[in-house]
Amino acid sequence: MVRSGAALAILFAALSSPVSAQTRVDAIKERLEHANQWRDHVMVVAHRGGGLQAGKSRFPENSAAAVEDAIALGAEMIEIDVQKSKDGVYVVLHDSWLDRTTTCKGELVERSMTELASCRLVVEGTGVATAETVPTLADMFAVTKDRILVNIDNKLDPGELPGIVAVARGMGMADQLVIKQNLWNAEKVAEARRIVEAAGPGVTFMPIIADDAVRETAFLESATRAVSANAVELIHWREAGQPMTGDGGPLFGARARAVAARGDWHLWVNTYAIVNRTGGMLSGGRGDELAVAAGFPEQSYGFWVDRGATMIQTDEPAAAIGWLTENGYRRPYGGEEASARHASADVADGERNQ
Repeated sequence: MVRSGAALAILFAALSSPVSAQTRVDAIKERLEHANQWRDHVMVVAHRGGGLQAGKSRFPENSAAAVEDAIALGAEMIEIDVQKSKDGVYVVLHDSWLDRTTTCKGELVERSMTELASCRLVVEGTGVATAETVPTLADMFAVTKDRILVNIDNKLDPGELPGIVAVARGMGMADQLVIKQNLWNAEKVAEARRIVEAAGPGVTFMPIIADDAVRETAFLESATRAVSANAVELIHWREAGQPMTGDGGPLFGARARAVAARGDWHLWVNTYAIVNRTGGMLSGGRGDELAVAAGFPEQSYGFWVDRGATMIQTDEPAAAIGWLTENGYRRPYGGEEASARHASADVADGERNQ
């Protein structure tokens, strides 16, 4: 068959048009959504944007500077805290009061965005005020879009989650969010399903399961299936719970790992510290303090990897990524893998030329 010149021109243009490049977030999402294919890679989530490292505040928490650093380190996700200003704008701030993290005083809910524009973010523990002010949620999304996933710690009523997702959807990045809620019974699961439906397609919902409320792995299976979870945040919360350390308890034992494999979802553990609580409370004492301050990362990060964790939320993203990489628990992404091959080739060439 002879093609016309116009048809050939159209065909040539179609074949020569560049395929849209995969963003960094696309590559991360592929690993999030296919846990069973990536059990040999541990994803790292930077708590409160990643402001802490080596036990010290380097950047203000929940700041653009912290997020940029987390991206540069190679973290797959940041966690940020969402609240509302007096005039109903979603903002990123952990506390309900401004005193600890900004140069302003008083309750956040009493300040409009115009007023918050004068509240500069502070590097905690240093008193150093930065040029950054309290960011809106949209401001933060502008920094993260296509570069890193965002885990939302909603400080408001659960009913606000669809509104939070709507901000991201308006920016074309609803599928780059992970929203979450504590689940411990059928009523909470039903509420979560309503939230997921109201939030609309694309967004990932992650159950939070605490060992003081959930004792049976059967609930893990039913809850994750109900919300099509890609990950479950598992926490040690109270002394009355069954600690996740030792034999792993109901949340990290052999049965829980089997449920995770059947459901193709990630086991997520939190190693970050909580102020005025015992070290590594959420991880049964095996947290960042043990890994970094005490110098036993294998007893913290290594312990959790051995028990099936494939996502770690930490205040020490640099230390976690470093240890995981050195011990073979990080698989390079496309560009990183190419860089590694080039670096290896350069070394080999240098050795041959000696």
